[in-house]
Amino acid sequence: EEFLVEISGTTVTITCPATDGTITWNPAVIKPSDDERKYIIEDYDSTPRNLSCSSEGKKYAMYLNARVCANCEELDALAVTGIVIADLLITLGVLILVYYFSKDRKGKTSTGAGSRPRGQKMQHPPPVPNPDYEPIRKGQREVYAGLEPRGF
Repeated sequence: EEFLVEISGTTVTITCPATDGTITWNPAVIKPSDDERKYIIEDYDSTPRNLSCSSEGKKYAMYLNARVCANCEELDALAVTGIVIADLLITLGVLILVYYFSKDRKGKTSTGAGSRPRGQKMQHPPPVPNPDYEPIRKGQREVYAGLEPRGF
């Protein structure tokens, strides 16, 4: 049989597994409750404790090591599910917007450093070919005929 431990803020409530007879707690209950099966610790400071309850010769012991905080908020499964679904919908919306706006820009040319608007002539001359490379002239093709492309 197991103890039932409930934590709410800094209050810890422990329910003894014994169901019949008079229940005694060790250490003794500081704040008695209406139900003697319950051991209530208010303003619990997260220090580990050994607790036991006994009834009609049966003794139940437990080691309590719980962390509590004063300003924590509990989220139920519905709230967590709602947050996750809302996050997915927002992410999907952003993806659709990015796709929609990037689709319109595919056909347009940008006016960056290497491009020029239509209708304008180039103002500087084309680059001069590198003199280290000699152009292939008619009649000299046999010099390069032995250089066949190699398959990798």
